[in-house]
Amino acid sequence: MRNNVGEEIVHRLAVSGQEFSLYIHLPFCARKCPYCSFFSVVPRNGEIEEYCRLLHSEIRFFGERLAGSGAPAGTIYFGGGTPSLLAPADWERLFKCLRKHILFDHKVEITVEANPDSLSESHVRLWKEQGVSRISVGVQSFFDGELRWLGRLHDADRARMALAMCVHSGISVSADFMFGLAGQSLRSFSTSIAEAIALGAEHLSLYQLSIDETSRWSDNPPEGRKDGYPFYRWSQWYLPKKGFAQYEISSFARPGKECLHNSSYWTNGAVLALGAGAWGYADGIRYRNERTLTGYAEAIRRNGHSVAEAEIPDACKRAHEAAILMLRTARGISFEAFASRYGEETLSSLLRTLEENAPPDCFVRSDASFALSPKGMRVANALWSLIV
Repeated sequence: MRNNVGEEIVHRLAVSGQEFSLYIHLPFCARKCPYCSFFSVVPRNGEIEEYCRLLHSEIRFFGERLAGSGAPAGTIYFGGGTPSLLAPADWERLFKCLRKHILFDHKVEITVEANPDSLSESHVRLWKEQGVSRISVGVQSFFDGELRWLGRLHDADRARMALAMCVHSGISVSADFMFGLAGQSLRSFSTSIAEAIALGAEHLSLYQLSIDETSRWSDNPPEGRKDGYPFYRWSQWYLPKKGFAQYEISSFARPGKECLHNSSYWTNGAVLALGAGAWGYADGIRYRNERTLTGYAEAIRRNGHSVAEAEIPDACKRAHEAAILMLRTARGISFEAFASRYGEETLSSLLRTLEENAPPDCFVRSDASFALSPKGMRVANALWSLIV
């Protein structure tokens, strides 16, 4: 590996000449939610503008080294944090920089995350002009009491307005919801989901509330949280009736509205990660960028990139991780693709472990693939633990 890991990452992307996914982390929030463990900060005066300038430098670093390789960005995902905190002018400059330095595939999928409290018509209009494919709106619930309990800044009416505004623009809309909240009932959850569909959402991401060690709630978890199993099982029953297929553990979509960017992670595709705290993967190298604003700024000024840690997992670890990621999806493990990459013996060993230690109705096996059944997805953590 080259002495400069950032140079090595871009070298591997360039040599392959293959399509890659681009993830850009925008780590600013108006207020930190108590359950959130992602890297984000409340911006001080001028921090967003300075961060964007550094991000432009990072884009130039990789873009100049990818120039001539023919490797295009097939998907671009702006995550956070709260990307909609950036002003439309910041977005205009960011897209201009990206298009100048990064080759876009002619069918590039562009996704932007947004929160209802900071999303404006100006954002949506500019994103439409820039070819954004999907807006992912952090709704979480259409009930004010549940939103207050989660510490969200928007109320239900604001979430409805945001979702309707995005749908009206013609951009495809995804909505995030959480279940397992204190005071939440299956009736309130089902009402929220039904309303999102009625408003025009074409993709739904459903997450059980989890409290990670780095979240504010980790030291004093709230009481009254609900068992998520009934909510999740109801979703698997209801959403197919409304034309939504479960294509991944947490994701349901209408036909053709699946998130291609996320599929890159589940298939170990190349992901070029930009921004503080972002994670990426390039031909066997998994890496993380600096996760403080100060560290990020220092790294960009010193190196041109912000890669802070990198590892090359051994063949056994890569195979087991790949199996777990593939089993997140409805397609599951393709026998031919997996065996060609990790070997027939490894494939046989993994399948044998799963089939000998879990009920047969947790799986769907065909001549070409092995996937989790709806029941298997409901107990996925236990199944994955068998092959970690």
